[in-house]
Amino acid sequence: MTVNRKKYDIIYADPPWHFKVWSKKGAGRSAENHYLTQSGEFLKGMKIQTLCKPDCVLLMWATFPCLEQALELGKSWGFTYKTVAFTWVKTNKSNDKTFAGMGYYTRANAEIVLLFTKGKAITRQARDVPQVLISSRGKHSEKPDEIRKRIVRLFGEVDRLELFARQGSSENIFEGWDVFGNEVDNSIEIP
Repeated sequence: MTVNRKKYDIIYADPPWHFKVWSKKGAGRSAENHYLTQSGEFLKGMKIQTLCKPDCVLLMWATFPCLEQALELGKSWGFTYKTVAFTWVKTNKSNDKTFAGMGYYTRANAEIVLLFTKGKAITRQARDVPQVLISSRGKHSEKPDEIRKRIVRLFGEVDRLELFARQGSSENIFEGWDVFGNEVDNSIEIP
């Protein structure tokens, strides 16, 4: 595989945050048990700027304990934070009741997708894309396919890259997306 020379309008990222837990019990349920995580410094050192068109949107997943890290990471990649694009409220797999996850203060159940821009904002194609998605959770760290669909509705058929993809590409969910991640067949290589 050669180094990627393509530039993207959309970067969609679910960074593999290294998350500090408070106990051994918490470590047993942490991301490290499901996939390779990276430090904030490693993530900041990635040359994501080389993948961006002059006008680009970054849509980055963040959990609330990692919110400050996410904001810093977007800035280190050369983006300016604008808003929360999406909020995913998780329901149980077996019923439509709200999922009660872990949490140090309250039982966490939502994740957000932050929206950052670089250069001028790319043109919005639809004005009726909802921010909140209420849907069931999947495997650990699996994100709803609906978010990808909403991104395409929002910005149209532009060049898109998903960073840190974890779902198998055989699931055909990446149609129209280039992908990079430890658990997928990469379609690009990051310099």
